Amino acid sequence: MSEAFASSRYTAGQLNAIIKLLRVQAGEDGPERFLRGEVTVSAPSKPYRQEDGVTTLSVTSDGTDGEGWITRLEGKGYDLPDDTKQVLRSPSFKPTYGVTTEVVILKGLLFTDASRYTTSIRGEAKKRNLFKPNVELACLIRDKFSDREIDAMGLTAVVVMHDPIKNALGMFRLLTVASAGDHALLALDGRILSEWREDQGFAFVVCSYPASPA
Repeated sequence: MSEAFASSRYTAGQLNAIIKLLRVQAGEDGPERFLRGEVTVSAPSKPYRQEDGVTTLSVTSDGTDGEGWITRLEGKGYDLPDDTKQVLRSPSFKPTYGVTTEVVILKGLLFTDASRYTTSIRGEAKKRNLFKPNVELACLIRDKFSDREIDAMGLTAVVVMHDPIKNALGMFRLLTVASAGDHALLALDGRILSEWREDQGFAFVVCSYPASPA
């Protein structure tokens, strides 16, 4: 037998929260307007798009330098290993201010196991007229997208394909936004023949431009 009232599965507190939300989003008469069909409810749009193994998104810089990113991201509970901090503190880290960057992430599934290494990934990006990002892009993606959103993209990590930066041992590193339980910003092997996994994505730039005034 079907339920007499659809609301029977919700507690009084949950129903009250729904009414409050309608009032916040549609005004004090929001619940009444909703019942009259004058207000509709829709799921919020995703801050990214996906098609044919490619994810597109945009981020905007705010002038935060490497040391500032360490403070900000650790303050949000992200793990930043020593290798990552060395990259962020490198003179090669050049922050920008008010620059919006359109980003393309090529999923690892676009490549065969035999061709999923740095050189071929960069070669595919060049064919698609994509460009190397500024290293700060890794921080901007990590700050804007949660682990859950990275997972929803079908990825365990986003490798930002900037010019590799050497750590204290002279090893080349690429900053990588890692979910899959890592909840981190990592610095991974950036050598040209480094091999990658199918569940990882590789971030490049379509274009960058000054952000519009608020």
